[in-house]
Amino acid sequence: MNVARNKQPFDAGRAAYLTLNGLLLTFLLAPIAIVLVFALNPTPYISFPPVGVSLRWFEKFFRTPEFTNALWLSLWIAGCVLVLSIVIGGACALALARGNLPGRSFLTAFFMSPLMLPAILTGLALFQSYLLAGIGRPVWGLIMAHTLVSVPYVIRTTLAVLHNFDRRIEEAAAVLGASPTRVFFEVTLPLIRPGVFAGGVFAFIVSFDQFPVSLFLVVPKGETLPVVLFNYMKFDLDGAIAAASMVSILLALSVVLVLERLIGLKAYVKL
Repeated sequence: MNVARNKQPFDAGRAAYLTLNGLLLTFLLAPIAIVLVFALNPTPYISFPPVGVSLRWFEKFFRTPEFTNALWLSLWIAGCVLVLSIVIGGACALALARGNLPGRSFLTAFFMSPLMLPAILTGLALFQSYLLAGIGRPVWGLIMAHTLVSVPYVIRTTLAVLHNFDRRIEEAAAVLGASPTRVFFEVTLPLIRPGVFAGGVFAFIVSFDQFPVSLFLVVPKGETLPVVLFNYMKFDLDGAIAAASMVSILLALSVVLVLERLIGLKAYVKL
């Protein structure tokens, strides 16, 4: 009798919710699973069921200078973009949230506009601008282009933190004798760090995987990994492409794990 009373009634709504989430998760992860099978498959084509497990495509990826040079270039550019996006995006977010600037809504939309335009149009516009200015296509020009499309992510995540920021904490620190510089570095910056770091993670990933903008601004033998993979697929399609994709996915996961170690995923989820 007690067992029957304690038995929970079937909740059709919850079951439908869990089923829908499971299907959505499967839909999102299925491509990654297919890429992983392709990368570990010893044959140069996808076969189900797999005929075996091999690391030959990862070995080919890391032994091909064209791939490795592009990988290190993409990592270096993404690292530079990470630093620039955090500095520029954090400063812009603070100015928009604290500066009492006229036309704040317009300025916010202006800084977020790179997200509204197709990246291929942004790349074409920057390519023409560089040529008209006589700059050419230097690496620093590519870094600035990636920063342009990455800064909005830092601005948005930082503004989300500043929106719920309790300024009485800063006022209390100032009343206790802290200088404005000390208040910023010891009070404001630690509190907005989750938003800044979260935006920095987005900036790093967007820069590392950026293809449309890079396509217009790279030079021969100075191509980023997405452009090298695009050119490779025009002539060949084997497991090396899948291996490169898995390397990119693992790098993105590594960045997220670094974020978790620095500020914790709970702080990241609150955004």
